[in-house]
Amino acid sequence: MPPDKPKQVNLYEAKTHLSQLVKEAAAGREIIIANAGEPMARLMPLATKSKVQREPGRLKGQIWIAADFDDPLPPDILAAFYGEDPDLMTSLEEPKAPHRPKKRKKR
Repeated sequence: MPPDKPKQVNLYEAKTHLSQLVKEAAAGREIIIANAGEPMARLMPLATKSKVQREPGRLKGQIWIAADFDDPLPPDILAAFYGEDPDLMTSLEEPKAPHRPKKRKKR
């Protein structure tokens, strides 16, 4: 178990032993970095993300999937996906040509 009291080191020692201090911080120890005895920064472990415990069946009765969910699409809807339905195609605008700036004449 990591000590409750933070470890204080001076800036020079922190630069010299940074990798060891990072290992201590990752293990749970808080480290205070001081300059001339005045605390300047804190080195501490990253907060771990707590995983939400999944519970199978929590949404039972709240979700419904139609019996024909994965049946093939009707021919008219399938044709619309491929742009073969004339009724749907009239509502779409033709794509416009990209704007090209005029070329300047050389003098």
